[in-house]
Amino acid sequence: MTIPILTGRDAGAPPRLSSQAMAFVLAGGRGSRLEELTDRRAKPAVQFGGEWRIIDFPLSNALNSGIRKMAVATQYKAHSLIRHMQRGWNFFQAERNEYLDILPASQRVEETKWYLGTADAVTQNIDIVDDYKVKYVIVLAGDHVYKMDYEVMLRQHVETGADVTVGCLTVPREEATAFGVMHVDATGRIVDFLEKPADPPGTPEDPNVALASMGIYVFDWDFLRELLRQDAEDTSSRHDFGFDLIPAIVRGGSAFAHRFSESCVMTGLETEPYWRDVGTIDTFWQANIDLTEFIPALDLYDNSWPIWTYAEFTPPAKFAHDEEGRRGQAIQSLIAGDCIVSGSEVHNSLLFTGTRTHSYSMLDRVVALPHVDVGRGARLTNAVVDSRVHIPEGLVVGEDPDEDNRWFRRTENGIVLVTQPMLDRRAASLE
Repeated sequence: MTIPILTGRDAGAPPRLSSQAMAFVLAGGRGSRLEELTDRRAKPAVQFGGEWRIIDFPLSNALNSGIRKMAVATQYKAHSLIRHMQRGWNFFQAERNEYLDILPASQRVEETKWYLGTADAVTQNIDIVDDYKVKYVIVLAGDHVYKMDYEVMLRQHVETGADVTVGCLTVPREEATAFGVMHVDATGRIVDFLEKPADPPGTPEDPNVALASMGIYVFDWDFLRELLRQDAEDTSSRHDFGFDLIPAIVRGGSAFAHRFSESCVMTGLETEPYWRDVGTIDTFWQANIDLTEFIPALDLYDNSWPIWTYAEFTPPAKFAHDEEGRRGQAIQSLIAGDCIVSGSEVHNSLLFTGTRTHSYSMLDRVVALPHVDVGRGARLTNAVVDSRVHIPEGLVVGEDPDEDNRWFRRTENGIVLVTQPMLDRRAASLE
């Protein structure tokens, strides 16, 4: 990959608060709603967009915002996640006061104690954060897709003198029932926190929308350190930011909402702020397929706010054969390097690195993770195919719900997840 040049601030510009901050990324969760996609990897390690993994988005936002000190807490099946960060995020230079620490749950506090919750993941590493000698800590979820300048949120935090600043999405009230919702006054101060309320409160300026938590929090480190130590002594606590710490601050301290629209990075092609929790098969499929649109809702071609990752050196994508009925072509699709579309048709699909599609096969609205091999004459529609899957010749997916349900995982919205163990069971039963 190209190593980013980490430059200082321009002469005469005010000092960036990000230089006094660290990003603490919570990346330990399985993401069970992604079903078999997270059987072998944590949700933040799941591939996205043809080139990236989900963890690359919060890390890139931090880097692009000017933050040079980061820590990533891992727990569930973290090998592929750790390997990805070692390969793709190894350009920090300690001699320039830049760090990225990987913090697996390692029983540092007690031999039987793993990370008990999001707050506990920070509590167990208080001494490590102290070593950073930072003034502010930004707590980030490692499993969302978005572009955001955290410097803007930091400045609001300092200007308001808040104990905590909570990143919030503006969503229609009827959709807010699935989120933690912030009830704010006219100044943006949070006066109540409601977890998945049946009747979400509107905002002061618009009763039809609500403010939903993004799982992004800014604290002064001195304040957070003391809060975490108090929480660790509370045997009734779940040791979770959303369930315990944030509601406690709302009740007895100073909590302010930061609206994502104020810090979302957009190029002018996007029509509205983009944030996605790609936590289900349906949302994961949709967010990837959305990238194939002529003007996608998320602009990944923005060189001014790049999403950094581990970039493999691969040969170009190749399209082979040009005969009627056997023409290698991809229409309204994203095709990564080292893919070979051989005598097959690909429509509105996203193919990750190393995918092969063989003659007479057809793919329509398919997300194929790295190194998928699609056999001759196979037809795939509305599908997510896990990495290193071999699709047998002539297999049809996405056309017959009963047949899909027999062998694969089909969502209520008709999206079919295909993994190699599913295909192996199918092959064994057909022998």
